Amino acid sequence: MTARQPRYSFEDFARRGDEIYETNIKPQVEASNRGKIVAIYIDTGAWEMDTNEIIASNRLRAKYPDPQIWFVRIGSRTIRRFGYSSYRK
Repeated sequence: MTARQPRYSFEDFARRGDEIYETNIKPQVEASNRGKIVAIYIDTGAWEMDTNEIIASNRLRAKYPDPQIWFVRIGSRTIRRFGYSSYRK
C-alpha cells in the first residue's frame, strides 16, 4: 500500500477550504447548526455535516474516492482546543 500525497500545499488547501465554506456553505448552515462540523471536499465543493468529524468525513469518503477534506466547526475558528482555558465573564 502506498502512502497518499496531498494534492495541495497547506496554504492552498486552507484557502480553498475557507473560501468554499464562506461563500457556499456558511449561508446555508450558520443560523441553526452552531458547534457542528462541516467536512468539505475541496476539489468538488461537496460537503457533509455532523456533530462528529469522523462521521462527516466517512460520508464524503463513501461518495468520493480519496478526497482531501477541510473541516470547519460552525460558529468557531477552531475544530479542537488543547490545554487549559479559563472562561471570563
